[in-house]
Amino acid sequence: MTTRTATARYEGLGKEGKGFVSTQSTVLQDSRYGFGTRFENEPGTNPEELVAAAHASCFTMALAFALAGEGYTAGTLETKAAVTIDKDGDGFTITKSALDLSAQVDGIDADTFARIAEDAKAGCPVSKLMNAEVTLTHRLG
Repeated sequence: MTTRTATARYEGLGKEGKGFVSTQSTVLQDSRYGFGTRFENEPGTNPEELVAAAHASCFTMALAFALAGEGYTAGTLETKAAVTIDKDGDGFTITKSALDLSAQVDGIDADTFARIAEDAKAGCPVSKLMNAEVTLTHRLG
């Protein structure tokens, strides 16, 4: 099928090290990441933010295709993913990805929308990838 790639480089070690991440598409090109961007809100990105972007975009696309497959033809979907990282012994674990969806879909009722959204959450490839709790909140209208 399809394979996408990204690369990460870390110069130096520990807190003083500086990381750089790039994607195959070049949307990210040597984007800075490291301890400061991950835990201290310095400018740059971090793995959890990238996972959140991947989950939000994957789920939203899965839902858009599921709605189209059910015959809906017009709407707007916007999803925010909040990825949580918690201390786990000497390391850390991503423990949750909370999806928060705002939607406007012409001609759909709330129960049908909720069913399709839950199915999209469960079927999204990034949801399947995670070994963490995946939650979804949504608003229609």
